[in-house]
Amino acid sequence: MTRTIKALNIIYCMVVLLFLLDDLTNFDVKSQAVKTFVHYGVLIGTPLILLFNIFAIKGIKKKIAGSVLPVMILITVLIVGPGKVIFSAVSWRTQSVLYQNGHLSFKKIEFQMQDIGGMGYNKRKVEVLYLTPFFMITNKVPDNIDDKIEWIKIDKDINELGLKY
Repeated sequence: MTRTIKALNIIYCMVVLLFLLDDLTNFDVKSQAVKTFVHYGVLIGTPLILLFNIFAIKGIKKKIAGSVLPVMILITVLIVGPGKVIFSAVSWRTQSVLYQNGHLSFKKIEFQMQDIGGMGYNKRKVEVLYLTPFFMITNKVPDNIDDKIEWIKIDKDINELGLKY
């Protein structure tokens, strides 16, 4: 039983780490399936892990230590609102690749959109550094991008390029 609880706590910590990285830094989860798993994992996993750690672990010190992170995340989710966590589970979709780096093929400037339901779409133009097919790092695009010699202008729709994003 304790091995199972340890494994669940490790998985929960990784889910919380991905959630915090995705929401608080330039690190973005590209895969919709992974992003949904992370956001719903925080919403559903927090009370479950809290209950497991309170009722299944023996020893008061271990119970307290195992309950600190889930309580902090639960308070944060309640302050922010579960609805906002659910609606932020939508990943950014590449609409067109505007520029490609002349030296690094996995570094691009893209126009991306995010569906926010009945309120329309969020739009952004970002410099993207792909780490894996699931994760990327995004940065704001400088205004003088045309002056930089490292970027090759593409400005084509992703369907024209045959890319699978």
